[in-house]
Amino acid sequence: MNNNRFSRRDILRGSAAVGAGMVLGANGLPVFAEDAPKPDAPLPEGAAGKLTVIHRTEYFEAAQTAFRDTVQAFADSKGVQLDISTTNPESFGDFMGKMTAAVKAGNPPDFAYTSNVSISQLHLLDLVEDVSDVVDEAVKRYGDIMPGLNAAKTAKIDGKWWAVPLIGTTTGYYARGDKLKEKGIDPASLKTIVDRREAALAISGPDFYGWGFTPNQSGDGFGFLIAVVQAFGGHFTDQAGTTVTFDSPETVAAFEFLRETYDRNGKYAAMLPPGIESWNDTGNNEAYLAGQIGFTQNAFSIYAQAKRDGNPVYANTLLLQAPTAINGDSRDGGNVGGWMTVFKNAKNGALAKELALALLDPANFNKIAALGSVLFTPAYQKLWTPELLAAEPNLATIKQAVDVQNPFLGQSWPADPNAGVDAIRAQGVLEQSVGNVISGRMSPADAVKDAHNKMRDIFEEGGMPQP
Repeated sequence: MNNNRFSRRDILRGSAAVGAGMVLGANGLPVFAEDAPKPDAPLPEGAAGKLTVIHRTEYFEAAQTAFRDTVQAFADSKGVQLDISTTNPESFGDFMGKMTAAVKAGNPPDFAYTSNVSISQLHLLDLVEDVSDVVDEAVKRYGDIMPGLNAAKTAKIDGKWWAVPLIGTTTGYYARGDKLKEKGIDPASLKTIVDRREAALAISGPDFYGWGFTPNQSGDGFGFLIAVVQAFGGHFTDQAGTTVTFDSPETVAAFEFLRETYDRNGKYAAMLPPGIESWNDTGNNEAYLAGQIGFTQNAFSIYAQAKRDGNPVYANTLLLQAPTAINGDSRDGGNVGGWMTVFKNAKNGALAKELALALLDPANFNKIAALGSVLFTPAYQKLWTPELLAAEPNLATIKQAVDVQNPFLGQSWPADPNAGVDAIRAQGVLEQSVGNVISGRMSPADAVKDAHNKMRDIFEEGGMPQP
């Protein structure tokens, strides 16, 4: 796909539209009763002689403190002042708009360490510098990037790297092993999402709900919904990434599955926790750690916090492989959980590149990783040391997922990651369409067709003519 066919206007329009709230077309009704995302905090202004760093918020305060201390020590060693702060780069926030304004004004931050940010959009908007030299040096020092991360397909555009991988991760799939054992359910039999739905219903009971997957707009919600669509064989685009192909019998079947699942008067009502339709990214964490739900998917924050706090659910948690597609195809793979970028025309760009390599130095990386548990894991082969793997037995499960040779492509499947699919996500089209079905406003077939047309409009406005 030619990313340049999407303009700055199209990408920024998407962020603004979703930042205003999840609204359904003509009737103006909210999809679910949740407040619109809060605006991001102001970005710090870059200046010569002052290293300006923005970073994601770490789940464990000790890991975040170690990260900031490492950056401070680096700045001190270079004799420069440091301005460091957190930011929210979620695709449905206003990060892209603020970064565009900062670059245009000539005072962007120098460096960012983020997670849920679209590298293709950053490149398309001309917000980041070529960091191929940094990636090449990192590979020379620490070995190849883990093949299961799809890193090059995400951040290597026009033969150049526009972001440096820092962390390699995968999605965690969790089940309450004790509840399954009580019902005589073999976890190995739970291959597909259909299998897991039946098991979730079977283990549900008074004050315990088997199902912990929200369909609401959030990182977890989008990840779950696109996984269901793809499990049934549906997808956003064709293999080239240039033509919207969302309206298909496979996608309709996925929407029918979702309609059945969230029907409060239907077969699966007993497994649905109160309010699951409007959970945000903390909803399933809180419910799982409170011992209220039996299945969910999430970053490894759930697992790490349960272990840290001595929560009884830790000992009863099974880590499952990604569910296969309905036809049995593998969905194993991982992704880069932390990217490092240097912003366009940064006042201290060369220094920011040095910082990226300093953070990858095992003396620094391993210290942060030890405090971040399963949430801060390597993106490079040689950083997966025996010492690291010995620190937590389930790190081997993560390594296996990020080391597969032919990983699943993720949300853009069957196409490589691209700005068009990122724009679809930014505008919340998938979540809105599922909301139409769950609320009863549209049938699965009508909701799929409506979403397909919205996606076509996004591509058309981005300069991608549709048949």
